[in-house]
Amino acid sequence: MTRTAFVVPLAIGFAGVCAGDVLAVLAPLHAAPHPPAAFAMAQSRPAEPELEKPAAGKPAAATPQKPATQKPVTQKPAARKPRPATQPPAARANPAPFPAEPPKAGVPRDFKVPEPKRFTLDNGLQVALVQWGTMPKVRVTLSMRTGNAFEKADEVWLADLTGDLIREGTATRTAAQVSEEAARMGGSLTVSVGGDSTSIGGDVLTEFGPQMVALVADVVRNPKFPESELARLKANMLRNLAVSLSQPQNLALQKFRAVVYGDHPYGRVFPTEAVVKAFTLDQVRGFYKETYGAGRSRLYVVGRFDAAGAEAAIRKAFDGWDKGREPVQAQPKPSSSRAVYIVDRPGAPQSTVILGIPTIDPSNADFIPLSVMDALLGGAFASRITRNIREDKGYTYSPNSDISVRYRDAYWSENADVTTSVTGPSIKEILAEIDRLQAEPPSRDELTGIQNYLAGTYVLQNSSRAGITNQLEFMDLHGLPPTYASTYVKQVYAVTPEQVTEMAKKHVLDERATIVIVGDRKVIEEQVKGFGSIIDK
Repeated sequence: MTRTAFVVPLAIGFAGVCAGDVLAVLAPLHAAPHPPAAFAMAQSRPAEPELEKPAAGKPAAATPQKPATQKPVTQKPAARKPRPATQPPAARANPAPFPAEPPKAGVPRDFKVPEPKRFTLDNGLQVALVQWGTMPKVRVTLSMRTGNAFEKADEVWLADLTGDLIREGTATRTAAQVSEEAARMGGSLTVSVGGDSTSIGGDVLTEFGPQMVALVADVVRNPKFPESELARLKANMLRNLAVSLSQPQNLALQKFRAVVYGDHPYGRVFPTEAVVKAFTLDQVRGFYKETYGAGRSRLYVVGRFDAAGAEAAIRKAFDGWDKGREPVQAQPKPSSSRAVYIVDRPGAPQSTVILGIPTIDPSNADFIPLSVMDALLGGAFASRITRNIREDKGYTYSPNSDISVRYRDAYWSENADVTTSVTGPSIKEILAEIDRLQAEPPSRDELTGIQNYLAGTYVLQNSSRAGITNQLEFMDLHGLPPTYASTYVKQVYAVTPEQVTEMAKKHVLDERATIVIVGDRKVIEEQVKGFGSIIDK
């Protein structure tokens, strides 16, 4: 289960904005200066009559008090200029016609991530310092190779429970004191647990950067794991589990991942109630000992800060932290064949559909062209599948495709909540759009719109301290070259229509697609028989 504290990226809901247009769109908002508030208020008040000045050499006479009933002095309003006579409609100039097409996107600008200053401590902790932005704030993030991928079959969500307990204080600080210290620095400290990594950190004002480094180090190195909080946190988990399993999207994901990954940790999305209830503090301490340590961690410092002071604070805070054990992660062996899995939800007005295929991970040279293909096929709002089953046919409200990535692993999937009566027709249209893209390259104009969308959203997503940190984590986890972030936009625009079709043929093998449907079986079973064997397990 992923819990994230990162800044939610700003997405663009249309495929016509490129990286170079972002500032052009925003610039007019700042072009005209605004008067100060006091000046604006003064302009809105009526002028007050001037008092008669005393003659030179004479003291000013005392101003007599006005009786309460006296009316205020009013000024005669200035005479208004007569309005010009209204011209008849025939005499007016014809207004410019509304443009039939949106303006063309400008030339995309390069997106460059500042080169990090990197160094490694003796215990193996890798550090990256990035000077970025103008705001006097700094983000400190410790990313560790631990998470749900390192859990055993009877430990699903143990990584989350460990993260929850790490929040509950250190040997010298209570949970409240940790929160209060971070707040006094102008920020907060969060713990975020994911599949392949766990992070601890947050944003603070620049002058408190060294103190934030020390606080993060204390939280990760000296967790108290108070037994008094265990029962409460397990009860929270059970409530979250019940809510999650009531949602058809989660039921579909659980089934899809179990089919594709089997008993690998990537195939285990949710625990059973019995597993959560059985968790002990010894299990938490054991998981921490096995999967936390300097040798499997990276520290990112991004923002405005004194580099020498930051390095000194890092060495002081993290020197002496145990190196820990090398991360050992079983590589998944995803499998998929054309078959239909129905999770019965009697009376459901909608069917939740996941149609997916294992594909390449970000370390593959085809990954960026594949991402462009995905956006054009189903990932962008202006994508083909969305236009087909949402705009043209009204089968669904918000379908989408994506490439779901993990360490050395990924799968492509189309996800949609469709009206029950058109479950079969929806799947037919999804498969037809895949076949169409495999058979014929898109037009240059269609591809350019998607490229503008990807370039624009990439720049926006990475235009923050959190965005830069996330991008560095992504690059380090997947072993990508240092130039990846700065050349991403160029690589997106280098993709040709022919490459898009090649990616669809090569990496979206729909004849092997696993199809999972959560819905009313008695209504949908007959509709989907033609898409593959219906498997009851």
